[in-house]
Amino acid sequence: MPRVLSIAGTDPTGGAGIQADLKSIAAGGGYGMAVVTALVAQNTRGVREVHTPPVSFLAAQLDAVSDDVAIDAVKIGMLGTTQVIATVAAWLDRVRPPVVVLDPVMVATSGDRLLDADAEDALRTLCARADLVTPNIPELAILVGEPTAVTWPDVLAQARRLSTRHGVAVLAKGGHLGGADAPDALVTGEQLTQFAGERVATSHTHGTGCSLSSGIAVRRAAGAPWERALDETKRWLTESLRHADELAVGTGHGPVHHFAGLWHRGGLLTRPTPAQVAAQWWTHIGDIRAAIDELPFVRALGDGSLRHDAFTWYLAQDALYLRAYSRVLAQASALAPDAAAQEFWAAGAYRCLAAEAQLHESWVGADEIHSTPPGAATTAYLDHLAASAARGDYAVLVAAVLPCYWIYRDVGERLHAASHPRHPYRAWLDTYADPEFAAATTRAIDIATRAAADAGDALRARMRDAFTASARHEWAFFAAPLAQESADTL
Repeated sequence: MPRVLSIAGTDPTGGAGIQADLKSIAAGGGYGMAVVTALVAQNTRGVREVHTPPVSFLAAQLDAVSDDVAIDAVKIGMLGTTQVIATVAAWLDRVRPPVVVLDPVMVATSGDRLLDADAEDALRTLCARADLVTPNIPELAILVGEPTAVTWPDVLAQARRLSTRHGVAVLAKGGHLGGADAPDALVTGEQLTQFAGERVATSHTHGTGCSLSSGIAVRRAAGAPWERALDETKRWLTESLRHADELAVGTGHGPVHHFAGLWHRGGLLTRPTPAQVAAQWWTHIGDIRAAIDELPFVRALGDGSLRHDAFTWYLAQDALYLRAYSRVLAQASALAPDAAAQEFWAAGAYRCLAAEAQLHESWVGADEIHSTPPGAATTAYLDHLAASAARGDYAVLVAAVLPCYWIYRDVGERLHAASHPRHPYRAWLDTYADPEFAAATTRAIDIATRAAADAGDALRARMRDAFTASARHEWAFFAAPLAQESADTL
C-alpha cells in the first residue's frame, strides 16, 4: 500500500485541501498522511480567513513524518508564503521523496487568492523539485508569466514552456475552457500525450484540483506509469463528479463525491470473518439441528433400538446418495479457484466412492443397494445439489455440499460418544468418530466460510440459502427411513 504525504492547507467543509487529498489517497488505495501549511476558514462559498502557523512548526511536522515513516509519494498543495515554500523546498532537498506532485494552488475555485504575490517566484523555483506539476489554466499562466490562455493550443504551448524551463512534467488541464469537452494532456518537453475528457454537468467542483493531483500521486506511487496514473485518476474523478450532487454539502460550489464508486460497488457493511460466517450459519440452522436430534430414526439409532430393516434401507439410500454426491464434489473440484481446494474436493469425491463400494456393501450388499430405488428424500436432496452444481457458481456449490460434512459429523460424534461397546450398530457409529472425516469436515467448513467471507452481500446470502436448504434435506434424509417403514405398512 503506497504511503502518500499531503502538504497542504485545510478546508473545514472537507471538500478541498488536505481533507480532499486524504479522501483521494484512500479512494486510490493508499495510506494518506497530512502536514498542514495553513489553516483556512472557508466553505463552499468562499475563503474567509487564512492563518499560517510558524514555519518552525511546519518543519517540525515534516520531520516528524519523514523521521518515522517511509514516504512513497508527496503531493504539495497550498503553500501561501515565500517562507513556507522555502521550508518545504529545504525538506524536499533533504529527504528526496521518490515521487513529488505539485499542485500550485494560487486561486480557489471561488476566485479567492491563496498565494501571496511575492511568493510566485519562489513557487516557480519549486517546480524544478517536482516530478509533475498540475496547474489549472490561470495558474499555468502565472507560472510562465503570460496572459491566461483562452484556447487549448495556447494552453499546450504554455505547458511546453513551463516543462522545458524547469525540467518537469506538466499536466495541462482544459477544465476552465468552455465547451462540452474537458481535455487534459501530459506534457514533457516536446512530448505530448492527450487525454479526452467529458464535462460533467454539475456546479459541485470544489476541490477537483486537489483531488486530481493527489489521485495521480497515489497511483504513481503504486507503480503506474504517469500516463496510466492520469488515465485511471481521470476516470475515478469523472465518476466522483457525476455523483457530486448526491452529497448536498453547502450552498455554493460543493465537493465531489470521492467514494461514490467504492460505496456503490463495495457496500458499506463490514464483511464477516470466516469464523463469524461459521457461527452465523450454524446458529441459523439451530432449529433444523434440534429437529434432527428429535427424529425417531436418530433417537433409535442412538439407543440401539432401531429396526434392522430400517437401518439397511437407510444405508442403501446413503450409498445411492454418496454415489451422486461424489460427482457433485468432483464438480466443486473443477470449479475451485486454487489447487489446494481442487485437491481437497477431488479427494472427497474419491472417499465417497470408496465408502459406497466398501463400507456400505459390507453392511447391505451390492445387489440390495443396486435394487433399492432412491426414496423421495434422496431424490430431492440430490436434485438440489445437482441444480447447485449446474449453475457453475463455486461459492454457492460449496455452501450446498457443506451440511453433509458438518451435520453428519455433529450428529455422529454425539451418537458415538453415547453408545456402548455392545451397541448393535457400533461399527457403523465408529465411522462417525473417524479422525480423517473430522479433519475433512473442518477443512470443508474452512473453505466454504472463507469463500463466504470474501463474497459480497448478495452472494453470501445465496450461499446461506443453499446451506440452509441442504440442512433441511439432511433432516428429511434422516426422517425418511421410518417414514418409509410406515408407508410400507399402509
